[in-house]
Amino acid sequence: MKPKSRIVHLPVYQPGKPIEEVKRELGLDKVIKLASNENPFGCSPKAREAILAELDSTHIYPDGGAVALTAALSERLGVQPNQIIFGAGSDEVILMLTRAYLLPGDETVMATHTFPQYKHNAEIEGATVIEVPLKDGKHDLEAMLAACTEKTKIVWICNPNNPTGTIVTHAEVEQFMRGCSPETMVVLDEAYVEYIATPDFPDGLSLLKQYPNLVLLRTFSKIYGLASLRIGYGVGHPDVIHAVNQVREPFNTTRYGQAAALASLGDDSFVKECRERNLEGIQLIQGRLDELGLDYFPAYGNFIMIHTGRPALAVFEALLRHGIIVRGGHSLGYPESIRVTVGSREENEAFLIALEDVLKTVSA
Repeated sequence: MKPKSRIVHLPVYQPGKPIEEVKRELGLDKVIKLASNENPFGCSPKAREAILAELDSTHIYPDGGAVALTAALSERLGVQPNQIIFGAGSDEVILMLTRAYLLPGDETVMATHTFPQYKHNAEIEGATVIEVPLKDGKHDLEAMLAACTEKTKIVWICNPNNPTGTIVTHAEVEQFMRGCSPETMVVLDEAYVEYIATPDFPDGLSLLKQYPNLVLLRTFSKIYGLASLRIGYGVGHPDVIHAVNQVREPFNTTRYGQAAALASLGDDSFVKECRERNLEGIQLIQGRLDELGLDYFPAYGNFIMIHTGRPALAVFEALLRHGIIVRGGHSLGYPESIRVTVGSREENEAFLIALEDVLKTVSA
């Protein structure tokens, strides 16, 4: 038996190394994972309570349409319920968008380097991927617009961008939307939107009212701390959401995910606290990087891309031996950088101590 020829070359997604694997391989008792942009402060206590309340219903299928969660989210966002679709993480919404809209021969435009699932799912559908280099770590929206043709079906904008953490502004996105064909879907991936404090960050919801070809992606995996429950969502024009719903698998989100997400929406104080502690962590890390003379991209999410001036794989492996898991830039298109998640204060300080030692031992 042979698989589809267009998938045989595709890489398998490589997540951050699991803590238990590192403990086992290196014989360590304590390991800190700062590799997957998870929330180090966990999830809302209200979410935990909601999960426990669902235990007696484990044998019952979830609501396939996530009706209660959709209603609460639509009210919060100021959109209609038929403008929202849920997925097993926002990465499943990416999969559904490509499944619903891309055909072999269609073109799709994205940055390089950015979240790899855009390219991965587009190639599964046989679309032609057009990659436009980042400019100073940011999406070059002018060049991306110039790369669009009448064959361009979807443009992907990751904001803040993963892995660099940089943003494009509201004015930049609005200018891009004005120049983009209304026949081309523009997907604005805002997985880290709740961390943003800067006033010039795009107001995707207001742009959505002006541009029916815009789709927003968001998730409960990041600041809400529900990564293991796999629940994210897309917001778009009702016609787009209807089309995506037609390719959605039944019961694609769990009872636990829906209940925890619904409870999380009712705990703004938890989100506010996480945002503030994350900002404190960014300031702590960046201040020490300045002292060490290291460059880094401006951080707007909950992670920082640091240019160490040393081989990324060597730095990654040396940090592992200190019990610190980060993402090496060798797998992200930045061969002399690492991406580190902002952790708790204790975790951030442990990382900085380890990094300073590694910089002394790993040659440039």
